[in-house]
Amino acid sequence: MEKKLYTLLVFSENIAGILNQITAVFTRRQVNIESLNVSASSIQGIHKYTITAWSDESQIEKITKQIEKKIDVVKANYYTDDQLFIHEVALFKLSTTEVMNNPEISRVIRRNDAHVMEMNPTYVAVMMGGRTEDIQRFYAALNEYGCLLQYTRSGRIAVTRSTVESVSNYLDEREKEYGKE
Repeated sequence: MEKKLYTLLVFSENIAGILNQITAVFTRRQVNIESLNVSASSIQGIHKYTITAWSDESQIEKITKQIEKKIDVVKANYYTDDQLFIHEVALFKLSTTEVMNNPEISRVIRRNDAHVMEMNPTYVAVMMGGRTEDIQRFYAALNEYGCLLQYTRSGRIAVTRSTVESVSNYLDEREKEYGKE
């Protein structure tokens, strides 16, 4: 079975403990979460969890269905990268001495559309946004120069390429269904 990186978009009410319930589904199936980002969604009172994990489609489908069965989960879907607009942010702390002694490091920063946030006698703080693979490539390039002091990357944020959020359709249909009773 071929493993691919899948992104799950999970929508839930903002209830304490729901994150634990969602991550427990991955733990039971022995699937490691690569990244996790939780934020408010475009719908009042609904939070959006963006979760990435390496898996095969059969396994990720089962995980998605189990998550969707949780009482406070409104909707859960899984996607491949080509179905989403994806973005991450990374922060790099570089040695000022190394950056000043090697002009190629500055060229690497410019070529990758990264931004210097601060420069002082000790370190240069650099921020880069983009796709995971672009950030990883930038990290590898900087690492070759031995200038990295610290590095961190955010979890993925994503929106579907669809014109509407899948949860919006679901909520509209649920409202119509309950409105008939």
